[in-house]
Amino acid sequence: MARMYREEDVRPAALSGKTIAVVGYGSQGRAHALNLRDSGHTVLVGARSGGKSFDAATRDGFTPVTTIEAALRADVVCVLVPDMAQPELYRETLAPNMKQNATLMFAHGFNVRFQQVQPRADLDVVMIAPKAPGQLVRRQYEEGRGVPCLVAVYQNTSGTAFDTALAYAHGLGGTRAGVLETTFAEETETDLFGEQAVLCGGVTELIAAGWETLVEAGYQPEVAYFECLHELKLIVDLIYEGGFAKMHEFVSETAKFGDLTRGPRVVDARVRENMRKVLVEVQNGTFAREWIEEDRSGRKNYKELLQKDLEHPIEATGRPLRASMDWLRKDEQRSEGARPLATASL
Repeated sequence: MARMYREEDVRPAALSGKTIAVVGYGSQGRAHALNLRDSGHTVLVGARSGGKSFDAATRDGFTPVTTIEAALRADVVCVLVPDMAQPELYRETLAPNMKQNATLMFAHGFNVRFQQVQPRADLDVVMIAPKAPGQLVRRQYEEGRGVPCLVAVYQNTSGTAFDTALAYAHGLGGTRAGVLETTFAEETETDLFGEQAVLCGGVTELIAAGWETLVEAGYQPEVAYFECLHELKLIVDLIYEGGFAKMHEFVSETAKFGDLTRGPRVVDARVRENMRKVLVEVQNGTFAREWIEEDRSGRKNYKELLQKDLEHPIEATGRPLRASMDWLRKDEQRSEGARPLATASL
């Protein structure tokens, strides 16, 4: 079983007196910068002058600098811009300007795993990946808690790269919940597979297929929406809080029997085989090459597929139903002031 690191495992001296640059002030970037600053670290925010990130960081009390200046001044540079922007940022700005023997940090291993970023030999290269959106990383920290993190070392030139990474996770609040050791390859491959087969691709296709099946059979679209989309949150919350056990504890006996006898017919051997194929495409780089080429060529196919998804009839059904749910608007209003800018990854 992999080891879980906690507060007592941290060597605070690993970051003592060091300047940390957070490059990218989106969802994760904002949380990282604020949490690290509140933990007593010296934090620079690297952002383009006049951009939304620059303005957001300024509102939060930082004095943003250019990414070149951040690279020149920092001992630890954490790259939190979207995946597709990272290779150029590293080649053009970070690689020529980072200090000798500095630490290059990521929150996702995509570009290192698929060799879009090839770090200088003198750098320590590490990853701290909080397993929650940036807004939750920040909120949990403010409440005296933390979210679990993954830690990985790709390049350990100094011999103390792990200590630096763990101290960084501690500054985020991650050691309050636990930090699990992994590798860049494992984090990247499991993250991509999870997004494609379950969290995003799998869930949305399952919702759409369920809704379409009911509507095609003559049921009202609104009733199908409630059954196949709206109530999903209730089940996900139970599983999130206590795994399958808590879900089974709180749903009806009828629901449990249907789960146990019909679920395997929906997610059958053919679905599992397709999942294995998706995983192989992640592992052998097929997906990465496809996405990199799609991005380089202007994202035409991506935009068409996204628009098709957004125009699915379930969206037209759901909009007026959600408009009548007052609690959704209240939740949105409560978080509006603190809502971070979005980033490209979960």
